[in-house]
Amino acid sequence: MLVLIAVIGVVVLAHVAPFPFLLDVTDDTVWRMPRTATPTIYLTFDDGPNPDATPQLLDTLARHGVPATFFVIDKHLTRDTASIVRRAFEDGHAVAIHWHSRNLLFRGPTYVASTLQEAAARMEVITGRRPCRAFRPHGGNRSIPMIQGAAKAGYLVVGWSWMMWDFNWFRARNADDIVPRLADHASDGDVIVIHDGHHKDPRSDRRYAIETIDRLIPMLRERGFSFGTICP
Repeated sequence: MLVLIAVIGVVVLAHVAPFPFLLDVTDDTVWRMPRTATPTIYLTFDDGPNPDATPQLLDTLARHGVPATFFVIDKHLTRDTASIVRRAFEDGHAVAIHWHSRNLLFRGPTYVASTLQEAAARMEVITGRRPCRAFRPHGGNRSIPMIQGAAKAGYLVVGWSWMMWDFNWFRARNADDIVPRLADHASDGDVIVIHDGHHKDPRSDRRYAIETIDRLIPMLRERGFSFGTICP
């Protein structure tokens, strides 16, 4: 019985672990970027575009002169929010595909591939720009068919680095708690995740995210880091 429980635990963890595990042995997934001559941090943002928060976040990044990668939820991209995503492209950021639910976890490779292709085509129609070849599944949850489907469509499945996301141990997210942890743990090639939106509420309050980035960037620069995007 204990062996069975352990096996089930490993299988579940392989699909939902917020860090590289058994399913991440190929080059089709990445949880941190390769080291470069200059120590580099990769800021990424999930669940936008948020009509309230994302423009302020773009203002903050522009003020600091820092590029980032925005993982955009397809259903949040509308005629009303297209200008926000278009601005992200124009400001020199990378824009990639995110998803709003875990349903792709249970789909076959062909379905996943066609879903990503359709989302990319729709973004191009609405914004005039096509996303880069990166995909982040909801919650980082992945499966072998999902990874195969993303690869079939030419997409890299992107996670994030250990402890480098904006969780706050069941407390309300706030910059006072998040900034020191991210700054202290940062290392070359780390992928940081901040949420500028929410998978259910595109207008969620994300003031903490804007303050976090505004305070975090100078601290990382003081440590000698530069900033890059997941895909150029």
